[in-house]
Amino acid sequence: MLHVAFALSPLLVVALGACLLMMAEAFSNVKAGLAIGTAITFAAGLSFSAAVWWMGPANLEGLDVLAPWLVVDRFTVFFDAVLCLGGVLASLLAGGYLPEHKLDRGEFYSLLLFATFGAMMLAGSGDLLTVFLGLETMSIGAYAMTAFRRASPRSAEGALKYFLLGSFAAAILLYGFALLYGATGHTDLAGIGAAVKAGGRSPMIVIALVLVLVGLLFKVSAVPFHMCTPDAYEGAPTPGTTYMAIVVKAGGFAMMLRVLLTCFGDAGSMSWSAGWPPAVAWVAVLTMTVANLIAGRQESVKRMLAYSSIAHAGYILVALVATMRSPQQATASVLFYLVTYTVSTAGAFGCLILCGSRGKEAVSYEDLAGIGRRHPAAALAFGLFLFSLAGVPPTAGFFGKWFIFRAAMESGLYWLTLIAFVNSVIGAYYYLRVLVYMYMREPAAGAPVAVPMRSGYVTAALLVSALLVIALGISPNKSLDVAIEAAKVFAAGAGT
Repeated sequence: MLHVAFALSPLLVVALGACLLMMAEAFSNVKAGLAIGTAITFAAGLSFSAAVWWMGPANLEGLDVLAPWLVVDRFTVFFDAVLCLGGVLASLLAGGYLPEHKLDRGEFYSLLLFATFGAMMLAGSGDLLTVFLGLETMSIGAYAMTAFRRASPRSAEGALKYFLLGSFAAAILLYGFALLYGATGHTDLAGIGAAVKAGGRSPMIVIALVLVLVGLLFKVSAVPFHMCTPDAYEGAPTPGTTYMAIVVKAGGFAMMLRVLLTCFGDAGSMSWSAGWPPAVAWVAVLTMTVANLIAGRQESVKRMLAYSSIAHAGYILVALVATMRSPQQATASVLFYLVTYTVSTAGAFGCLILCGSRGKEAVSYEDLAGIGRRHPAAALAFGLFLFSLAGVPPTAGFFGKWFIFRAAMESGLYWLTLIAFVNSVIGAYYYLRVLVYMYMREPAAGAPVAVPMRSGYVTAALLVSALLVIALGISPNKSLDVAIEAAKVFAAGAGT
């Protein structure tokens, strides 16, 4: 049982930390140390993930008692680490943002931890029941974070849209799961995959695949299932937006990889002629193109970053399509991209937080005018993260996109790679537009001027993000090797 407890230690640490911090906030009414306590809890989860990886899940005995509910393999451990890293950065940003804007309520940190617990459960789920439990645990926390500004109509509107459409997507997904159970007699993912492979694709299984795919695409905010995402991201406090953009999205893609490559990883379901890859390919094209075109028309930087996160989901979907012919390389490119996307997006939102204080926030492009001269350090950091999101070498984002494009080309998806590349160029426009305003514009006479805040928490989050963006850009090979190792075990287990 010690091996089982050790294998589950990242999940248990986050759950225990959430309970302890919630009790501490309830009984002591002390809020000052909650941000650092949450960050330490996530850091502990990250450390235990590294320890389980180092020991090797395959070397731990007795893990069969978790089957089929939870699967502990290198894929799970990799996502545990990524999710905890995102949690560390989001909690540090919240530690500076919430007190500054008079939103310092302790339940925010409990929501972060419990929602991350759900996302980690998604990454390790081996059964439809645990998939749904993890999804709802993660989603409820995200809904609550969106509505955290109680007095803001925009926050309430975004939360209501997010809740209604998220519930609708969950219902579609659950209906698909019910049809899968009816067609195969299994709720465990491996059993469903074996039944689909052995029995062929009946009309019920095809309908189930369509419903499950629609539900999954809702959860990663792919076009045309993205409608609520910009409003939710804009209405939520910026640390909550950061969390949803990185942790919730990573959890959604972990679920998508688990379900599609395990349940529908047979040759028929993954064929270009009659499987799910062509449908996902066209959704990827729509997601990249629509999100980039709309992002370029935004006047709110926060809303632009929201559409940017949707566009990045499109790039990841390109790699998901490539798994039909190059499962290991394509899956590894998804995992590596999620790491680079996590640190780059957290850094970009963190700089937006840093560039504005209470009553003098940085919201629009005009608010950032002249920041490069008045506050060069903040502008320099913002530029680094925007370059990474745009895929400019030698940042982490460049290699994230490079590995996805390479996996797509190795799978013969040249047309999809070309569209992704063109969209990447289009995306560079609205990132560079921020730099133009920061360095080449000055605030109009009489216009409000954003005043950067001072926060050790936010500065720490930006330093961690910047170091990782630079390190992954200078030496991506080691991280890619780790991603390949995680993808290798998962691909073998999925039967792809």
